[in-house]
Amino acid sequence: MLTLGKYSIGVGDRFAHQAKAQVQACILAAKSGVEVIPVWNKSNREHTIIGSEPASVRAAADAAVRDLKWTKPYHVDADHIRLETVERFLPSCDFYTIDVADSIGQPANANAVKIFTTRHPELLGTLSIPGTAEPFTTTPADIQRIIGKYLKAVKDASEIYHKIAWSKGSDNFITEVSMDETDQPQSPQELLLILAALADEGVPVQTIAPKFTGRFNKGVDYVGDVVQFEREFRNDLAVIAYAVKKFRLPANLKLSVHSGSDKFSLYGPMQRALHDTGAGIHLKTAGTTWLEEVIGLAESGGEGLALAKVIYAKALTKKDELCAPYAAVIDIDAAKLPTADEVYEWRSEQFVGALRHDQANPLFNPSLRQLIHVGFKIAAQMGEQYLQMLKTCEASVSRNVTTNLFDRHLKPLFLQG
Repeated sequence: MLTLGKYSIGVGDRFAHQAKAQVQACILAAKSGVEVIPVWNKSNREHTIIGSEPASVRAAADAAVRDLKWTKPYHVDADHIRLETVERFLPSCDFYTIDVADSIGQPANANAVKIFTTRHPELLGTLSIPGTAEPFTTTPADIQRIIGKYLKAVKDASEIYHKIAWSKGSDNFITEVSMDETDQPQSPQELLLILAALADEGVPVQTIAPKFTGRFNKGVDYVGDVVQFEREFRNDLAVIAYAVKKFRLPANLKLSVHSGSDKFSLYGPMQRALHDTGAGIHLKTAGTTWLEEVIGLAESGGEGLALAKVIYAKALTKKDELCAPYAAVIDIDAAKLPTADEVYEWRSEQFVGALRHDQANPLFNPSLRQLIHVGFKIAAQMGEQYLQMLKTCEASVSRNVTTNLFDRHLKPLFLQG
């Protein structure tokens, strides 16, 4: 079976120009003593908005790995795929994030719920899992409630997994199951039953993405109770370690944290938990590379800065349209968005200061950052004008991409502490 390394980082490269800069960050991590496997992720929605195909992600990743002589594994992720969207990803991807969050809560077959309950008498009663905050007791009614809520999602994940396996062969890809885009975080009890059900379905899940408490808004830091997050994170690590042994799931099964990028305040608690337990992790970022591209353009001055200002101005005009698909994961204060006329007067350092995620900088504007985060459609509509400017400003753009990924993500999560 194709196996994902202990530590891995999901990186987006929406315009397929920054793969080398991203690999360079992983090279810096390797030189510092830790192997972090790059996984390029791009969703069907992103491909549709930009007008790209999964083959372009594979081509960019292959070229970057070849040019920089990266000899460790790397992967291309069909991000947040469903049964109706998986087909286009089959030739190019070797990692599949199977998104079944929409199936949570849908009615499950009553007989299937009874079969699960009969099959798993060991889950009844009080369980004390090493590493969890407290024991929990599971009754037959609890199993019926939890499996009734999640079994349809597990069955859908199984159907998608087996479609991929039929096409590619079961040993040739990595499976993630994503249940993070839902309203409530899963309890340790729920996660255990979900993993048991996935094992029953023969899904060799290597990463599982549960929902955590708090808000994971796009492009900005975590909003919520960090102490509560750490408790949930450690509970999930413990449940996974228990489930691997109990249900014969892949030994490398690990948490996948869909961060929305830049959850800096969580890296310390996550790093401590990984150090204490020896667990692995897959951290999936989203959009942070696109933002570094715009920062690189602005930092270059001249035409690059001018184009960055146009991107913001057009995003401001289309704010409602751009924000609608991401309404659940952004919090933009319209009153704090500068006008286009104001931004057109900005110097390079003003634009960079407003956009770069440096909370110590008084110029930093989270609302502006979130708007540009969801505004990549503007750059896609510019077509060659935007892509040519990336090439013109390549030195600044690539430096910002590498520095951001290494200094703000890989280093605090994997190297510090």
